[in-house]
Amino acid sequence: VQLQASGGGLEQAGGSLRLSCAASGRSFSYYYMGWFRQAPGKEREFVAAIGWTSGNTYYADSVEGRFTISRDKNTVYLQMKSLKPEDTAVYYCAARLGFSKLGDTYDYWGQGTQVTVSS
Repeated sequence: VQLQASGGGLEQAGGSLRLSCAASGRSFSYYYMGWFRQAPGKEREFVAAIGWTSGNTYYADSVEGRFTISRDKNTVYLQMKSLKPEDTAVYYCAARLGFSKLGDTYDYWGQGTQVTVSS
């Protein structure tokens, strides 16, 4: 199983970025795909998740209304708008059966992609 995250970069506050997570190696039916992030000196935190089959979505309060998670074929996307400096972090995609906000319960992880938002 492989989750390949991409799309990070440097953006100004108020700008947009789209992250992608390409999934391969197994069927992800009934899996939830999640995005997490970890800023320097901080704990990893839940950002958003989507049910691969159901399409149900969940968001952290801090990104609700600014970030949108979606999926298409074998890729999950995180569209990030109205970026803030506090969104700066390494972003990771992950997968597990059923929904959870707890990163430790996810079975599969991709490598991180750096997002830096300048003020």
